[in-house]
Amino acid sequence: MRLITAHRILILAGIAFFVLYAVLRGRRYLAAGDTTDLVHAVVSLAIVVGLQWYFRSLAGWGKGQPPPR
Repeated sequence: MRLITAHRILILAGIAFFVLYAVLRGRRYLAAGDTTDLVHAVVSLAIVVGLQWYFRSLAGWGKGQPPPR
């Protein structure tokens, strides 16, 4: 396994974790109404967006193409 493949797997695991965390915090917010849970859910979704952007930027890495600018 090449290093870029392992890196992509870890990024995907991070995305899955933060989606799950956002869902759990969102459900807790709907049940209890604590604003902190809502903030955690929104920040987690923002991290998911950032990780997805980063993951897509890795498209050419490891394929003999230069990385995108």
